[in-house]
Amino acid sequence: MSIRLRVVAATLTTGLALAACAAAPVDPRPSASAVPGYATKLRPELEELVRDLLVTGAVVRVRSADLGDWTGAFGTRTFRGTDPVQPGDHVRIGSVTKTWTGTVVLQLVDEGRLRLADPVATYRPDVPNGAAITVEQLLTMRSGLGNYTASPELNRILDTAPETVFPPEELIRIGLAEPVRFPPGQGYFYSNTNTALLGRIIEQITGNPLATEFERRIFAPLRLGGSAFPATSNALPSPHPNGYTYGTNVETIDTNVLSPEKQAAAAAGTLAPIDVTFSNPSWAWSAGAGISTSDDLANYAEALVGGGLLGPAMQHTRLASIQPVDPADPQSVGYGLALAKFGPMYGHTGELPGFNTFVGHDPTRKITVVVWASLAPAPDGRAPAVEMARMVIGELYGRG
Repeated sequence: MSIRLRVVAATLTTGLALAACAAAPVDPRPSASAVPGYATKLRPELEELVRDLLVTGAVVRVRSADLGDWTGAFGTRTFRGTDPVQPGDHVRIGSVTKTWTGTVVLQLVDEGRLRLADPVATYRPDVPNGAAITVEQLLTMRSGLGNYTASPELNRILDTAPETVFPPEELIRIGLAEPVRFPPGQGYFYSNTNTALLGRIIEQITGNPLATEFERRIFAPLRLGGSAFPATSNALPSPHPNGYTYGTNVETIDTNVLSPEKQAAAAAGTLAPIDVTFSNPSWAWSAGAGISTSDDLANYAEALVGGGLLGPAMQHTRLASIQPVDPADPQSVGYGLALAKFGPMYGHTGELPGFNTFVGHDPTRKITVVVWASLAPAPDGRAPAVEMARMVIGELYGRG
């Protein structure tokens, strides 16, 4: 991305064409000590993909009552290191954080403290078209507001001073200065400005820091002990892998695909990746600064999609809100109330420099897939965790 949260839109629209996958015949669940058959087949294929993408480390977590559970770890915690990654490692989850923010907003709607139809101007009179933009349109990425992470100046700062702490109001100021893309409700444009505004609206209504609301409304009820929201800190709890990227933010402002020369050098091992583990994620804030583990993400995905965080009516509304991001292609990836849909799975992807995440749950077949990778993006522009998830889901659903 120019600071990768911007690229998730492309990831969502082109990264997972899973809707055509056919349901495979259900096998009896293996015994607890056995490795599921799909995992035996997937392991060497995923290892080859990891090598091809130059991924330093990755974890795959699958839960399925019918096909069997499996956790696979690949690679090491550091570039050319020897310490293997572990399923319990903490990673930055990027835009999966948006689902946390969206969940709290919908909880406040359930509580009658705001409405989806409320004009944003009710809370933020500084927003262009704010009287015509609704809270719902912020959640569904249909406000038309520009994206603050597209700012060249922001990208330059993140390259030259990665320790910089950005207050949320500064992010919103940058975003509101970006050109409006279309009238409210007249299109789809994935903008982190939407989610930054929602984070501040949560704080305005509750009187609490966003981190406090995440803790009491999501982390504590679901017992997500490995999850955190460091609003201004660059801390990453131990244990954790280091996160890497091969291109700078400015270099990838228009495309994640590096030059052929850099791709060749990375493949040959003569170009080392940039260690961005402790770059401060404050710039991502409510749109992407979250931290979690593979188990926490699996537990969260099942509550996010299957229910437990919202009232039944609001849960139904959220799942039913999904619309294709490309109206001309009904089979394209869908997006709704801070929730995406990839074929049979609801969830979200997340990417910021050094980390890529896929989280999905199929409420019909009760299958959960979580993948994270400690490289983002790959030198050829691909999102490693998304590519791995595509391979895993293809196998689980019979490869179409």
